[in-house]
Amino acid sequence: MKIRISFLFIALLFAQAAISQQLENLNIIEVKNLRKVRARHEIKIPDISGYNTLKCDFHIHTLFSDGTVWPTTRVDEAWQEGLDAIAITDHIENQPKNKSLVGDNNTSFDLAVDIAKERGIILIRGGEISRHMPPGHLNAIFLKDVNAVDVPDFNDAINEAVKQGAFVFWNHPGWKRHQPDTCKMFPIHQELIKSGKIKGIEVFNAKDWYPVALGWCLEYGLTMMGNSDIHGIVSHTYDLENGHRPITLVFSAGKDEDSIKEALFAGRTAIYFGDNLIGKEEFLDAIFKASVNIEKMGLADSKGRMLYKVRNSSCIPFYMEDSKGEKMTIPADGSFIFYFNENGKYDVRVTNLITGVEKDLEVRLDL
Repeated sequence: MKIRISFLFIALLFAQAAISQQLENLNIIEVKNLRKVRARHEIKIPDISGYNTLKCDFHIHTLFSDGTVWPTTRVDEAWQEGLDAIAITDHIENQPKNKSLVGDNNTSFDLAVDIAKERGIILIRGGEISRHMPPGHLNAIFLKDVNAVDVPDFNDAINEAVKQGAFVFWNHPGWKRHQPDTCKMFPIHQELIKSGKIKGIEVFNAKDWYPVALGWCLEYGLTMMGNSDIHGIVSHTYDLENGHRPITLVFSAGKDEDSIKEALFAGRTAIYFGDNLIGKEEFLDAIFKASVNIEKMGLADSKGRMLYKVRNSSCIPFYMEDSKGEKMTIPADGSFIFYFNENGKYDVRVTNLITGVEKDLEVRLDL
């Protein structure tokens, strides 16, 4: 009897241990597929003319001015969205917004630079010189010390930025808070441009684009800029499932800060917003030709027109219109088939590739 009781006791102990182990396994159950996979979305725009096509946003804010996110979040957003470079440009005269934050005009960059290196994002030190109009707001990027630009006199601030080798551009020239009814250039802007202190203008900012600013860039030889001016969370502001934030494309000899700086001073940029590109004809023409491939299919219709397959390897759809007003679209990262008269040429306007004020890129499809 004692032996039976002992065996029963041992069996109960094993059962209890097994139940305890099972209960322990139920303490934590990982539920799969609830969290978003951390992945980088690649923006498919080809390299052109021997240059790398880098995707950049040179106007963003953090909690260290009037933004709502931590600096490292800006790097994570940029990486996930497929950007190559960003410049943190917190307002120099509003630093910091939250008095509980400890830091100065360089802190937002300093906090983000290490994670930028880990993510392979080129992080550029900058600041936004924020004054009443005129002159309004100007970004200075590639600064060495933003604190040195934090001085009362505007001219002293600009001169210090230029002394540090910064690239200075005029932000949102048609911002309604500064110019409610128009978008015009003031004499002080003309003086800064003539003296070589302003090198670029935002032709596109956040959700607004300024055709007149495109005209200024072409007239004065200024670099075309397009940026998000993001203050909140990017995914809360832009529909990233179906689109992207506005960015500046930089045609850069290398994939580093010095190469980007050289390209900006040389004016090798284009602006990508929505399905549209804004830029000099030479750059947009090169992007179109590097993206589009035309293949003869070897079939003809009853009118003797030949069938061709037109393929687009970029993420930008191309909306085209010929001289007769007939419209066609080459879809993004896709193709379509079309009958053309085989006369060796087919001239079209690509209506979402903008090369001037009320001017679109004109191309000849080689058949």
